[in-house]
Amino acid sequence: MKVVDGDLIALALDGAFDVIVHGCNCHVTMGAGIAKAIAQTFPEALAADRATPVGDRAKLGTISTVEVERQRRRLVVVNAYTQFHWRGRGRKADYDAIDGCLADIAVRFAEARIGYPLIGAGLAGGDWAEIAPIISRRLDGLDHTLVQFSG
Repeated sequence: MKVVDGDLIALALDGAFDVIVHGCNCHVTMGAGIAKAIAQTFPEALAADRATPVGDRAKLGTISTVEVERQRRRLVVVNAYTQFHWRGRGRKADYDAIDGCLADIAVRFAEARIGYPLIGAGLAGGDWAEIAPIISRRLDGLDHTLVQFSG
């Protein structure tokens, strides 16, 4: 896993990645954290999320995707359904769901440059020490980069 400090969205807009991935809940609310910034920058990603069933637990471990174009660059935004809800304290990140999402991403975007934040370890309350090995295992051999926010 490559690690860089920066802004995932800015790096994506500058052409650093072909695909960016962020964790979502299953209730079609992209109202906080990086999901909110992605929804504001890429409303198409919010529309893709809104096209999925609200509150459907079956979404856990699945993804929705949308291809966007900015400044003559194409980029795929992946909404990874890694948590069921967003409310309350404690861990909301579902490690099995993270694993399932990344397994799908590894197959669908094997040739892409993939960027992602600390999926599941921010507002979702997951333990990065648990999540990082899942990502490393699922994306082994692929071009993938963790972008640690510094802004």
